[in-house]
Amino acid sequence: MVRRTSTEFVALAMCLCAAGLAQVGLAQKDAPQAPPVPERVEAPKTMPGAPGAPNADTTGLAIDPRTYVIGPEDVLYVSVWREADFSRPAGVRPDGKITMPLIGDLQAAGLTPERLAAQLTQALSEYINKPEITVTVAQVNSKRYTVVGEVTRAGVFPLVVRTKVFDALGSAGGFRDFANKKDIIIIRGDQRLKFNWNEVVKGKKLEQNIYLENGDTILVK
Repeated sequence: MVRRTSTEFVALAMCLCAAGLAQVGLAQKDAPQAPPVPERVEAPKTMPGAPGAPNADTTGLAIDPRTYVIGPEDVLYVSVWREADFSRPAGVRPDGKITMPLIGDLQAAGLTPERLAAQLTQALSEYINKPEITVTVAQVNSKRYTVVGEVTRAGVFPLVVRTKVFDALGSAGGFRDFANKKDIIIIRGDQRLKFNWNEVVKGKKLEQNIYLENGDTILVK
């Protein structure tokens, strides 16, 4: 029997420990590495009409398919139930028409989404058995107004529903510190219409709080 000194036992233990660590390192090196977790990136958030935001963004706005009148440059979405090949976005061309598979060109401007869906249903009935079609307005580009000057969010806004001057100024985020609230101008073609916010907010001369028309510009000095 070979007797070992304490020094030899310590040296032997250190060698065994080093060998064990080396094997662990090799096992970790050979083990499959988990893919890195991608950093979460949030989509940019912009307000409708704000600088840098898409013009006439109608996200979240309720558009009544029975009353809204489609116009040129509006973006529609045609949904045909159980027919994915026919469900697609459809931009209204300057001539007021859209193009659909099999049907070809179809007049859209001047119709409500509900009426257009009825015409599409009739046209597709020649190719599909009892099609169920829904037309929604994805983006309003044909009807809009502009707010410029001393407001919080100047820009272009969709005119989806009947909107008065007072409400339009609220959509623009209100006034900046040095805005002249007494001498607001609505530019409508050759007309220059006056609006006094201070009077309207007090319930005076409410006739000046008119409904906006397509293409109007509100100027806040």
